[in-house]
Amino acid sequence: MRDNGKMRAWLMDSSNGVENLRLAEVDTPSPGRGEVLLRIRFAALNPADAFLAKAMYPAKPSLPHILGRDGAGDVVAVGDGVDNVSLGHTAVILRCDAGVEKWGTLAEYTVVPAESVVPVPAGWSLEQAAAAPLVFLTAWQALTQWSAAPPQEGSVVLVTGASGGVGVATVLLAKSMKLTVVALSRSAQKCEELKSLGADFAFDPNDPNLRKSITAAIAPRKVDLAVDAVAGPLFNQVVALLGYGGCISVLGRSGGTVPDFNTAMLFFKRNKIGGVAVGDFTPSTAKLAWDEIVRRLAEVGHQPVVDSVHMFEDVKTAFHKLDQGPMGKVLVRVTG
Repeated sequence: MRDNGKMRAWLMDSSNGVENLRLAEVDTPSPGRGEVLLRIRFAALNPADAFLAKAMYPAKPSLPHILGRDGAGDVVAVGDGVDNVSLGHTAVILRCDAGVEKWGTLAEYTVVPAESVVPVPAGWSLEQAAAAPLVFLTAWQALTQWSAAPPQEGSVVLVTGASGGVGVATVLLAKSMKLTVVALSRSAQKCEELKSLGADFAFDPNDPNLRKSITAAIAPRKVDLAVDAVAGPLFNQVVALLGYGGCISVLGRSGGTVPDFNTAMLFFKRNKIGGVAVGDFTPSTAKLAWDEIVRRLAEVGHQPVVDSVHMFEDVKTAFHKLDQGPMGKVLVRVTG
């Protein structure tokens, strides 16, 4: 902590986008009852950060605001009533209001509820741990929200935007469930990387014969579940690929609005479309899901995928990398 009680942080002064964030010094926060203060070492960026910076996210934080929902660091202070976290421990932020309604991880220090931090999983680097919580909790909800149990072994899951943070997490978790994974990415190189992570098939969503190619690859089966982060014109093709009773978990709209959507496509196959909201996790349910996620990744021998790590001064460059479409997660090294 700086001698003057200040910290550096990237401030959001308006809803004019991440390109207008401002690096400045502000007062270092103090933990209240049930909270801990983390010296942030790594923060991970999410599309939700950029959406919030453009008032395209259902949160209205007081300004100036500090973005950043994921991160990991060292516990440097604890508030009253904290008995599950000790000074000096390295902790990972699961899911809380940090970066949403309260100041987030694009700062040298962040206050979070003690009930919302967990240790670094065995065998993971601190970078991997900082990158994982939001995308893996989102992927877990997307894969499991339609039933009390994970999808049946052998079911076909279609993952759009598969090279992004949630996409990669979905591929890894789907393979831990022994599902057949069809991944979509516009990059031939990323398609090969997705196969190395376990995807059974990978296709370019811009392929004019996409539906025929996927149908031939998985025949005689159909898509049982689609995890869609893209929407846009692709969404109608995703619906058409569903089998009877097939479902779509919607978690993004990087491709824009869906044009000319015909609801009749849902009728005769009894298809279902549902949104994913990681904010529905409570601290206790998030920890239960997190333990299951960590266990499953260990079983399949994979860790979270980090695309790149950027210096704290280069946060805007990091957001540009996120917008370009990374392979995995984009991180920011906040402190040493």
